[in-house]
Order: sequence, then structure tokens, then C-alpha cells
Amino acid sequence: MATVNMDRLLQACVSQGASDIHLVVGRSPVLRIDGRLRPLETKVLEPDDTAALMKSITPERNQQELQEEGGTDYGFAFGDEGRFRVSVFRQKGNITLVLRLIPSKIMTFEEIGLPKICAALCRRPRGLFLVTGPTGCGKTTTLACMVNYINENFDRHIITVEEPIEYYHSHKKSIINQREVGVDVPSFGEALRRVLRMDPDVILVGELRDLETIESAVRAAETGHLVFSTVHTTSAAGTITRIIDVFPVSQQEQIRIQLSGNLMAVLSQALCPLATGKGRIAAYEFMVVTPAIANLIRENKTYRIDSSIQTGKKLGMQLLDEHLWQLYDTGRISLEEMLDKSRQPGDLQDKATAKMSAMRSRGKRRETVKEMEDIGPILRA
Repeated sequence: MATVNMDRLLQACVSQGASDIHLVVGRSPVLRIDGRLRPLETKVLEPDDTAALMKSITPERNQQELQEEGGTDYGFAFGDEGRFRVSVFRQKGNITLVLRLIPSKIMTFEEIGLPKICAALCRRPRGLFLVTGPTGCGKTTTLACMVNYINENFDRHIITVEEPIEYYHSHKKSIINQREVGVDVPSFGEALRRVLRMDPDVILVGELRDLETIESAVRAAETGHLVFSTVHTTSAAGTITRIIDVFPVSQQEQIRIQLSGNLMAVLSQALCPLATGKGRIAAYEFMVVTPAIANLIRENKTYRIDSSIQTGKKLGMQLLDEHLWQLYDTGRISLEEMLDKSRQPGDLQDKATAKMSAMRSRGKRRETVKEMEDIGPILRA
């Protein structure tokens, strides 16, 4: 019975365009659609229900990890509809599941709305390209898009290290090997220690989460490989600061020098519901490491990076708040959404207030002109 129920839940997620399924004791199943939680009109789940649903889809190895560690993560394919990334954990002694839908179709640069220069950066033979942002902002989708672009257009050997594997890639013009931490290799560190012996051209690391992984990724970029990865930060300047702060003080000058020479670009993104209420759109902050920005990284002047991004528009650079304003100004997102996702909400609030005041005064001027037109014939008479 649990298998049938789970199949229906998975199908509902796909057919309703949801991004996640939440299965928690005391609530009916909940879907996340366009960033908002929507409960399904089914029975309220009891402890036996979530336990049965978990057993219907969870491999033995992960059930064992759940017993020992209190949580486990894995992925599985749902026919041709897509893949699901699953997080199972215990809370208040009960089992909870969160399933994230990974669509089977990989989007293009144009569909995602990535800056055009991203395609040129994917042609580079070496360097570190970081995609950053909070959980659920589409970092994995952006990376899959870039890897797919390389796979379709260049003859490269691509190796990915992920936990778990989300988008499955097939061999196209490139050879692509995807290694899953916990299945194919015990840790990110171990995978990156061995990856340089595998003749890679492009390396994707699921996440730069600790000192060892960061060191290995920077070293791989330094030794002539194109490296993609993610960091949970919300700005380009903040990403550089976060990476440097992971290192002991005695090594920070060295990592600044390495980053200034090897970091290629940082793309920070935020996912915003559209003002229409259907669908979402990504807002981007994009920094390409120019010689000027490389100097700022080397000299520990990351606080000046934002002004360098503002002057680098010809390279496609922009601050997150600039893109949020464009989306609001063209009616794509609401004022509340712009302010929620912005880094300087006060500035954008002032700008929006000024815009509304100008619109109101223009409206008044139009009314005055109309009044004069109406009064004109009387005056002439």
C-alpha cells in the first residue's frame, strides 16, 4: 500500500510542477510549488505511514545509516519523469522525508537566463567557476546547464563528484564520469585526491564545504583544469571572504594569491516567484575576475569588489540588487519579493518609493493638462 501511495505522491509532484515533497507526521503530504507550501487533500500522516513510505523507496544501506546516524541522503530515478533527491531524518522519534524533484530535462543558458559570457567562460581550459546562493535557489540546475553545454560542444573528459548525484548526464561530445560520495567514493576529499590521476579536463565538485575540499579544488584549477563548484553565500565578495576565512590565519595570504590567479567567475543567484503567481525566475549577481578584481582579492580589499562589478557591465557583470530592480521595474516580480531577496532593501525601498511618487506626479500633470484642454474652449469663447 505504501508503494502505491508513494507512486501517487511522486506523480502528483511531477504533474503539478512542484519542486519538493514534505512527508511529516501530523500533516498531510505537502508540495512546494513556486516556492510556496501547498498541502494535499489526503489523510494526515501517522508514524507508521512515514516509516512505510520511507521503506518503500530507501535502499538498505541508507536505512542502516538512518538507524546509526539519525539521517541519510540518496537519489533515485522516477521512470523518465526525472530523479528525486531524498533526505530522510528523525525528529521527535518519528521519520520525516523531504524529496526534491530533479527534472530529466536539462535547461539551456537562454531558458535559465544566464549571462552570455558564461558560454565563453565554459570554453576556458582552466580556472575555478563558483555558483553560490542559499539552498533551493537553483545552483545545481545552473551547474548541470554548464556541464551539459561543455558535454554537447567540446571533447572533454568531465568528472563530477556529488552527494548524491542529481542530474544524470550521458556521454555526448565529451566523456562524463559521475562519482557519488558514499557509493563510489567515501568522501569529497578522497575523490579530489585521486581525480587528478584520471586525466580530467573538467571537474565538478558538488559543494566546497570544508578546508580539504577547497584546497583540492583550488589546486585542481591551478594545475590546469576547469573546476565548477558551489558555496552557500549570497554575494560575490562574500564568497571570497568565506573561502579565505576557512583557512588558518597563517595560510590566508597564500590562498588570496591562489584565488586571485585561479578564480574565474562567481555567479550568485536568488530564485523569485513571478508576480503572476505561476513560475519562478532567477535573479543573478555576476562577477568576472578581471585584473583589477584579482588585485583586490590579493590585497584583501574585497569590500571594493561591488564597485568594480558596477563598472564591469560590458563583461556582463551586475550586482544582485541591480538585477532585482530590473525584474521589479519590468513587472516580473513584486515589490515584497524584491525587498526580501535584496542585500540593501532600504536603498531599493527608497528607489521604489521615488518611482511611485514620480508616477503619481506624472498622473497629476496629465490631469492638469486635461483640465486645461477642457477649460480651453470656455476661455476662448
